[in-house]
Amino acid sequence: MLKPSFNELLRSSIRAILKNKSRTILTSLGIIIGVTSVILLTSIGNGLKSYITQQFDSLGANSIYVMPGKVFNENGGFSNSGGMMTTSFVQKDISSLKKEIKDVEIIPVNAVFTDISSSQATKKSIEIDGATVGFGKATNLIPSNNNGRWFTKEEEEKNTSVIVLGYKLAQDLFPKSDALGKKVIVKGKNLKVIGVVDKKGASMGGPSIDDQAYVPLSVAFNFSGNENINTILIKTASKEVIEKTKKDITKAMLKKYDSDAFSVFDSSQLLNSINSIINVLTIGLSGIAAISLVVGGIGIMNIMLVSVTERTREIGLRKAIGASPNAILIQFLIEAVILSCFGGIIGIILGFLGTLAINPFFPAKITLSSVLLAFGVSSAVGIIFGVAPARKASKLSPIEALRYE
Repeated sequence: MLKPSFNELLRSSIRAILKNKSRTILTSLGIIIGVTSVILLTSIGNGLKSYITQQFDSLGANSIYVMPGKVFNENGGFSNSGGMMTTSFVQKDISSLKKEIKDVEIIPVNAVFTDISSSQATKKSIEIDGATVGFGKATNLIPSNNNGRWFTKEEEEKNTSVIVLGYKLAQDLFPKSDALGKKVIVKGKNLKVIGVVDKKGASMGGPSIDDQAYVPLSVAFNFSGNENINTILIKTASKEVIEKTKKDITKAMLKKYDSDAFSVFDSSQLLNSINSIINVLTIGLSGIAAISLVVGGIGIMNIMLVSVTERTREIGLRKAIGASPNAILIQFLIEAVILSCFGGIIGIILGFLGTLAINPFFPAKITLSSVLLAFGVSSAVGIIFGVAPARKASKLSPIEALRYE
């Protein structure tokens, strides 16, 4: 018998697999589930990172934030006490920064968590951000022409009872009519709706912009009962001066506060920290999903061992007419790889379809790297778990194999 070519071994492997289609599909099921899960999870992780980046871009670039407490730890991740307001800033801090930091816009923010209601809806608990007039432009929250306007400097100075609603909040409070010009009630006080922020989308890990409201800083002070500043937003003219401005701000703040009493950071730092958390979660969840690939590999090995037993006489006959142990080993390896690759291809298709299905409800973005990784791992699983059955088949004695019943 002449030495069989690779094409002949491939055709022989395919014929052997197609003899039992149901078993082929069931054998590949673990690989299919594993590849689908890995692609879906990595797609969700990539989608989240892309979405959060867009959210930060939509809120304006060149932003520096000064917040109470330590937001980041030494490794650049979020501090355990990052969200706890151990300190509150005051109006004097704003004045000091304006004297020492030039060519920037300094915007104090007072966040109030309270209830809001209207004549068309029951009360709803929300975050109301009180800020100076420049906050809307600095964060790209100015309503479009058809959705009203932002409050003016005069309204801020005169403590005018006006409010700008987030997109979804406006719909919840006024489901039957346009919110513009209507009245809402906050802590027993009527406020006129002068604007509705354009739809920004869902939030990741915090209050949604669409569910928030915005009032002049003086109005927020009345709601909170104090004139504390929760956050200081500083807008620079360009990205090139961000690092220098951060150093100047830190130097100015250290004149009054300890280094642990405040944090100075820009939007890119916050974005990087959030993305690092998402990366860890994605890798961890994908690793758990990849366990299905190992289970699928064990299933392939088990079925291939059964196949060796079932085809003992065939192996003996082929060896008797001159087939080499290497030819037998390669054929069974090819069969194992075909099973895993078949599962990988089906898994990729299902992962792609799953990503399309969830994309309208949750950000998901499939990438070529995740597809190649999942397919590569599934192929490797076929080779690794196909070695043992293939070696067993190649080492069968032709005489003993032909006697096998």
